[in-house]
Amino acid sequence: MLRLVALAVLLGASVTPSHAALVTFSASGANASDIQATVDSFRTALGALNPNVVGSLGTGRREINWDGVPDASSAPNILPPNFFNVNSPRGVLFSTPGTGFQVSANAATATPVEFGNINASYPGLFKTFSAQRLFTALGSNVIDVNFFVPGTATPAFTTGFGAVFSDVDLANTTSIQFFDLANVSLATVFAPSITGNETLSFVGGLFNAGEHVGRVRITSGNSALGSNESLPTADLVVMDDFIYAEPRAITAVPGPASLSLFLLGVLFIWGFRRSSSQSVSLRRVLR
Repeated sequence: MLRLVALAVLLGASVTPSHAALVTFSASGANASDIQATVDSFRTALGALNPNVVGSLGTGRREINWDGVPDASSAPNILPPNFFNVNSPRGVLFSTPGTGFQVSANAATATPVEFGNINASYPGLFKTFSAQRLFTALGSNVIDVNFFVPGTATPAFTTGFGAVFSDVDLANTTSIQFFDLANVSLATVFAPSITGNETLSFVGGLFNAGEHVGRVRITSGNSALGSNESLPTADLVVMDDFIYAEPRAITAVPGPASLSLFLLGVLFIWGFRRSSSQSVSLRRVLR
């Protein structure tokens, strides 16, 4: 029986998932060309770009570059938090402790570009990676991104997420934090800082050991948009492209503890039956 218990423990240990390995991609520069190679490497690691269709395609990646958002959902108007799951199905839902979200205006409109509608100095701070629009939360510098099977209300997970940021002045401030399906933090990656205005930074994280990311929290700088940037205390940062692995539906699977108990039970039943069979055989011999 001791051998059976030892075997069960070994089998239980063998199904415990290994610790996740996070691969980080990071770059910064004054121009889009300075971060392009790193962004493309992250894209390649995630897989082919998928069309913006309902349902999960299982592999590949989705992207949001904001440029196709219509004027009616751009500055000075508010972007609906479910726009990229309902209007354009890409499997994400935004939330913020602030007052909402905004995509910057197109130059063809009367509204100032690059959030000049919020503060006239901002076009001198920010620049685009993919022209012409940028993205920000309003009333906060924090955004949560939850994942769904694109175009549905079915919760989903991803395995990698990255974002382009503009005007990251302070180190270890602008970040992406990854959470698993139990809302436990997996890791935090920081966008690299760079001196000067109208700069670009990219950071992305890819999990390759079976971790499921159910939510990411993006912290852009340390202050919400509104006032003038007053370094070194206030760092105002906005976002451009989001790039992430295809959202996939969450399927229920037994955890390692449950599976270990199941295997232990099977082994005990097998051991009990074997012992009973041996007892019957012994009684027959004694007769």
